Amino acid sequence: MRSILTILTACAVIGLAFWAYHENYKTQEALAKSEALQSDIAEARARLAVLRAEWAYLNRPDRLRELATLNFDNLGLLPFMPEQFGRVDQVPYPQDEGLLPVINPVEVSSAMNATEAGE
Repeated sequence: MRSILTILTACAVIGLAFWAYHENYKTQEALAKSEALQSDIAEARARLAVLRAEWAYLNRPDRLRELATLNFDNLGLLPFMPEQFGRVDQVPYPQDEGLLPVINPVEVSSAMNATEAGE
């Protein structure tokens, strides 16, 4: 009886040792994957910071103003004027009877006269 118990105990210890060995390697593999992901995240954040800095550099108002001036013949860009914006009461909201088309569309002028631009 004692020898069977000793054999069963030895088999249990060997089985538990194998399980612990296997779990140890699975844990080390998971940790390595986690470290690799953390490294990838850090690199992506660094790239994102560089891209944001480049975007801010390229969207400087003085640079964009200079580009608009250089390409005025091709683009025809003009600065915004207060007269180009509408009022809130001009916004056509949907009517309560369903989705009927708007009968009175808002008229917005797209260009100013040359005399108004000089004022």
